[in-house]
Amino acid sequence: MEKKFDVIALGELLIDFTMNGQSEQGNNMFEACPGGAPCNVLALLNKMGKKTAFIGKVGKDQFGTLLRDTITEAGIDASQLATDDQVNTTLAFVHTFPDGDREFSFYRNPGADMMLAEDDVDPAFIAQTKIFHFGTLSMTHDGVRAATKKAVQAAKDAGCLVSFDPNLRPPLWSSLDLAKEQMEYGFGVCDILKISDNEIQFVSGKEDYDEGIAYLQEKFHIPLILLTMGKDGSRAYYKGMRVERPGFSVKAIETTGAGDTFCGSTLNYIAEHGFKDLTEDNLGELLTFANAAAALVTTKKGAIRAMPVREEVEALIRG
Repeated sequence: MEKKFDVIALGELLIDFTMNGQSEQGNNMFEACPGGAPCNVLALLNKMGKKTAFIGKVGKDQFGTLLRDTITEAGIDASQLATDDQVNTTLAFVHTFPDGDREFSFYRNPGADMMLAEDDVDPAFIAQTKIFHFGTLSMTHDGVRAATKKAVQAAKDAGCLVSFDPNLRPPLWSSLDLAKEQMEYGFGVCDILKISDNEIQFVSGKEDYDEGIAYLQEKFHIPLILLTMGKDGSRAYYKGMRVERPGFSVKAIETTGAGDTFCGSTLNYIAEHGFKDLTEDNLGELLTFANAAAALVTTKKGAIRAMPVREEVEALIRG
């Protein structure tokens, strides 16, 4: 079957309110940035000329309209973005500390993204993609978890590659044990895993990253694992190889979307080069590009509208 899409992603679509200075009265000002990890991933892919689609749910409110318009403008197919008449669009307030670290306050009890139901998932639509991507924010509650699992099964049945980024946000889980359990579901079904340094420590209970990855490989046999280590760069683990590339130093203003940009870059590389026979050189090239793209996103506010084009990434690599 001819695949219409390179990547279809499912999950949360929300507004990230990021701090943007103070008013004359001395009140904090916030900027409404369209966000949500899965669409951040897709936005990067679109900038690289790939065809993408999104499955999710927003509220019947001004934020839902803004989000639908934003992803459509970014070139992401929004035909499977449902609207909930009862529940408002999910909001997140991002507090940035002087060192650039972040703390999230979520308005999602419930939020529209959680209301995605099994009936909202069309297996025939998912069958049209080469790669299906998801995370754990669509695994926090029963209904949306069932919808996510239906989508993953549809992707598997259609022979799509499955990509997973746990994207752990502890405040959104009723318990960290449940978070770990759902992360393990993801590890068990994915072909491509993007995981951060703190997430690997959380799931494996091991300080050393390589030991943590070895634990995951033994238990889940994931073909390709990408480990992100913030400004220290990243590693790829594939067919017994372990490849590492350093990060790029840029003047970061906020790290929102950096991991998603890295993830999108990885999927872009796989869409272009295939998945079966990656060499050590391929993996190095993949990591260098993904590290550079992720670094560029940290130099701007927000994520969906801050994605770099290929020329900008290549210019940073050339230095």
